Amino acid sequence: MQNYAEAVKEFAENHATGLTIAAVTVVGMLAFRRWMAGPACRSKARLDGKTVLITGANTGIGKETALDMARRGARVILACRDLTRGRIAADEIRQQSGNGNVVVKKLDLASLQSVRDLTKEIEEKEERLDILINNAGVMMCPKLQTEDGFELQFGVNHLGHFLLTNRLLDLLKKSAPSRVVIVSSVGHEKGKISFDDINLDKNYDRVASYRQSKLANVLFGKELAARLQGTGVTVYSLHPGVIRTELGRHLLPTLPFWQRAILIPGMILIKNPREGAQTSIYCAVDESLANVSGLYYSDCAPKTAAPQALDDAAAKKLWDLSASMVGLA
Repeated sequence: MQNYAEAVKEFAENHATGLTIAAVTVVGMLAFRRWMAGPACRSKARLDGKTVLITGANTGIGKETALDMARRGARVILACRDLTRGRIAADEIRQQSGNGNVVVKKLDLASLQSVRDLTKEIEEKEERLDILINNAGVMMCPKLQTEDGFELQFGVNHLGHFLLTNRLLDLLKKSAPSRVVIVSSVGHEKGKISFDDINLDKNYDRVASYRQSKLANVLFGKELAARLQGTGVTVYSLHPGVIRTELGRHLLPTLPFWQRAILIPGMILIKNPREGAQTSIYCAVDESLANVSGLYYSDCAPKTAAPQALDDAAAKKLWDLSASMVGLA
């Protein structure tokens, strides 16, 4: 009777080519997965005595960023639309970090009144704000409007954060050196600001809308940094990477079956939320960025933004338009 070792040897000899291809495929997939994960933030900076506010921190990279901030000793404010999910996330963060100073505040970025209510509470009750991380967002949703009548993606991803940041600037300045971190996307590279039709009422396209909002994020960061020179408040915008989060919930159900069949298995190769949070964390805490402001980052390193995101005139024009839309002008 053929023993086990002989059987294995015979199988290997008869299937050498197939086994080689399989081995190369596995090694290649592992290498690709490692490359997709990107680098991690190496900073060991502590945040004891400091306060961090993160929007959309009950899930995805926002939650992972909040967990990291809590582990560094910060007081962490989770600004969330869904208070129930926010409280569950806060409990988990307290348990995993050992930091009990994690609180939840109501924030619906699709409502300017909600933004005003939160900022009023923060100004009245918080003694300081050292890091503001504008993380929440929506992606490629159908044509919807915010409570104030703005196109949803532009309203949530840009206008809500624009108002939030501006209303917290006094506290950020008081707490300087402090930081504003804006989560954008590589999608800004194909973005265009439709100044004559900012809500895309004439020809709505969900992809174009998303790209416009992400370009607005980078332009906002650029103009904000220019306006804050000399205040001790520094500003960073970033691309977190392609990540497995809930952000694509509007997109997946609309794809043809064959695209979903390819995309869903491929999800295991892209960044998980912890990996996707690393550039946000890097911009929030890395000591080497203390005297740098207004730049764009990806994979924990500076990256040149798209030409349209480097346009000073467009950045100022967007600021003026945004200020008028949210009632700051």
